[in-house]
Amino acid sequence: MIKQLSVPLSIIFVFMAAFSFAENKKMIRIGVTQIVSHAALDADQKGFEKALSSAGFKEGVNIIYDRQNAQGDMVKANTIAKKFNDEKVDLIHAIATPTTQVVTRITKKIPVVFSSITDPVDAGIVPKDSSPGKKSGTNVTGVSDRWPVFLQMEMYAKFVPKVKQWGTIYNAGEANSVVHIGEMREAAKKLGLELVEVTISNRSEVAKAALSLAGKVKAIVISSDNTAISDFDTIVKICNEKKIALFAGDVDSVPKGATAAYGLDYFLVGYSAGKKAALVLKGQNPGDIPWGPMEKFSLVINSNAAKAQGVIIPPDLLKKADKVLN
Repeated sequence: MIKQLSVPLSIIFVFMAAFSFAENKKMIRIGVTQIVSHAALDADQKGFEKALSSAGFKEGVNIIYDRQNAQGDMVKANTIAKKFNDEKVDLIHAIATPTTQVVTRITKKIPVVFSSITDPVDAGIVPKDSSPGKKSGTNVTGVSDRWPVFLQMEMYAKFVPKVKQWGTIYNAGEANSVVHIGEMREAAKKLGLELVEVTISNRSEVAKAALSLAGKVKAIVISSDNTAISDFDTIVKICNEKKIALFAGDVDSVPKGATAAYGLDYFLVGYSAGKKAALVLKGQNPGDIPWGPMEKFSLVINSNAAKAQGVIIPPDLLKKADKVLN
């Protein structure tokens, strides 16, 4: 009888030991704070998670994500940052400038990996003496998505060479947008274009802003402004109705209805940030991991959107395109 019971008992002990190990095994907790939900920022987080998974940090196995979205509300962004700090998560992935500014103000000990930020120095996220490619010396590292603004405006002007009045919509409360608009002004001036600016403070004002540009401009370019991009569908609808050429700086906005974008693949922005996060989780100090910009840009064209907006795409631009959507 004892011999007959020995095998089943041994199996039970093995299962108990395995259960105990799984229960005691430390799960890495990553807090994700995102200012709003739109194609580019969503792709950023997907790339981040893919990079960590490729490095052996798999969700449900040894890592847990607490994904939070402030939905454009800075009070909520502050609450999310405090939550992560109080819970002492192992790492915070901060997506976009406003959320990262809040996080880095609240926590000085938890490792922070940022992404999709135009100018981390100007935004106060890394020290003034920490230039791209340098170490921050703090609890922060990450990836900047600074766009090649002059090259973008120069490229877009080739799609509609006769258009001299261009419009843009942005939230003046977003530090990244202020930087981009400043560069757009300079680019427009050099290219002999007039830039008509409309400011907004929240998503509900996007439609009114886009309508106000109709009749004044024949082309609109949207910067890295998270507020405007969060209601990009409305801008597309108005541009299609009014026959206004629409351009974006992120390629993720092209399938949503922009005629073209010469810019970043935000999945790769997030993937690059995820690779830095993996180094942190393996023991490196985030302040010793250099932060820097993404430098690979792509030209993506949406031929159907161009047709809807009355744009005839020059053949040479179609040849230069990395991808053409039909």
